[in-house]
Amino acid sequence: MLHTFFLFSPQYYSNFCKSSIVMVRTVAVIGAGPSGLTSIKGCLEEGLEPTCFESSDDIGGLWRFKECVDPGRANIYQSVIINSSKEMMSYSDFPPPADLPNNMHHTQLLIYLRLYAEAFDLLKHIQFQTAVLSVRQRPDFHVSGQWEVETERSGHRETLVFDAVMVCTGHFTQPHLPLSDFPGIEEFEGKYLHSWEYRSAEGLQGKRVVVVGIGNSGGDIAVDASRIAEQVYLSTRRGAWVVSRVGEGGLPGDLVGTSRWDRLMQTLFPSWIASSIENKVNQIFNHRLYGLQPKHGFFAQIPVVNDDLPGRIISGRVLIKPNIREVRGSSVVFEDGSVVDKVDVVVFATGYNYNYPFLPSGLLANSGLPLCLYRHVFPLGLARPSLAIVGFVCNLGAINPLAEMQARWATRIFKGLLTLPPEKAMLQDIKRDTSTLQNRFACLERHPLQVDHIPYLDSMAKEIGVRPNLLWLLLTEPGLGLRVLLGPCTPYQYRLRGPGQWDGARQAILTQWERVAQPFKTRIAPQEENKIRFSFSLKLVLTMSGTAILLTLFSRHSASSVLSHPADILAKVCTLPETMWGHK
Repeated sequence: MLHTFFLFSPQYYSNFCKSSIVMVRTVAVIGAGPSGLTSIKGCLEEGLEPTCFESSDDIGGLWRFKECVDPGRANIYQSVIINSSKEMMSYSDFPPPADLPNNMHHTQLLIYLRLYAEAFDLLKHIQFQTAVLSVRQRPDFHVSGQWEVETERSGHRETLVFDAVMVCTGHFTQPHLPLSDFPGIEEFEGKYLHSWEYRSAEGLQGKRVVVVGIGNSGGDIAVDASRIAEQVYLSTRRGAWVVSRVGEGGLPGDLVGTSRWDRLMQTLFPSWIASSIENKVNQIFNHRLYGLQPKHGFFAQIPVVNDDLPGRIISGRVLIKPNIREVRGSSVVFEDGSVVDKVDVVVFATGYNYNYPFLPSGLLANSGLPLCLYRHVFPLGLARPSLAIVGFVCNLGAINPLAEMQARWATRIFKGLLTLPPEKAMLQDIKRDTSTLQNRFACLERHPLQVDHIPYLDSMAKEIGVRPNLLWLLLTEPGLGLRVLLGPCTPYQYRLRGPGQWDGARQAILTQWERVAQPFKTRIAPQEENKIRFSFSLKLVLTMSGTAILLTLFSRHSASSVLSHPADILAKVCTLPETMWGHK
């Protein structure tokens, strides 16, 4: 009798409500770019009801070129080609069409996004030309976890209630323009603008242009402008490593050296691997000779991906300069004392501020950290984990697979299938990750969104239950297992097992090189198939043998049992039939 009374007493019921999981059904998705589309799909996979609000009249977000800039929206310039190859940037259950080029122009990437949206019937969940003005917690948020989302369409405002919110507007909407760092710029006699405003080189004929900043945008704009401008000067404080989209043997550069095996080698021998890559990059062109040599190592900052910059420098069309000291009228004075007179245009490729004006002030900050998100997704301090930031990361690799994994993880947390750790544990995890990344990455204070591609994906995939079981694959299907271990870490690996398993994942991995090769077949050159297969086989055996020997020697000085695995793998590899080594 006492037990029954206790079970149904008001105090017990109140405590139960506070500790129980609130079931989420309706989800507001803000933004219909790559992150928003995969978030809609993630909701549908978990049986949730998403409503996506997109302020423009079409999908695509950043990757939809707009002739006129619109404040609060991401923009790109006309010449943009994606840095990641199509296999690495694809969604995990939607391989790109084989005939699309490996590194697509932004118009072709938009085609891929449309195909994805149509294939999974996502468009019907999107309300276009609907801007989100504010997202506020309801008064009973500590119990319900619900949000009030205020929107505006054609001058009409409406407030709707949702069980959860996914913010998918990215981090390229608020330009960072540090004019105070450049004395005299506000009295500059020419024109200055942020790279966010840049559309094309039109109007720069015969002009002197200074581009400030050597990230990917700065490099692209310097190259683009140099084709018609009188002279382009590229100003950089730190320098940068510059790599090409075209990798070894003409393959897409991000398909080489991006396997799980490569990541293991980077973890075990970070200095040696970084030094080897730096030497290899410098063999293509000497970064010190070209004025680009940075103080930081190769993995300390995301490299600049640019196929044309070295050619523009060697032809004198782009001149590398140090940081700007000051601006005097139409003259730009650099820190080495050199002066460029009669400058017409200054383009600031100085990055973006991380801000969501429609969210409650201070929501993303915590404990002295300006950006405090658990796994870069969930803000701390909320009574209910019903708001997720998706796609708010950057890395040496494609964002789409990361955003997709974030969405898969977040929707399962919304649904109560996964739970977050206590807030204290999450804060400790954030501080630990921040400290680790500060020791590795340069300028992390300015760019706090950086993550390690494979470890970051694997950490969430493990919780979801979709991280590939490498040992099982190697033992049961060695051909597939070796491709997962030694091949590029393509997103399809995360659909081989667990929730959201896709029957086509295995075939997508086995045929990924065929899709890579297809766009090149505009003229079929003769080839010796057997020679290609033998070369691939020999290279693989030598790679495995060499690394296994290194790890065996290394393991004698280490107590870690993980290091003995490659030798076991090698023994298995040596028993495979010759047909396993080909690309087919």
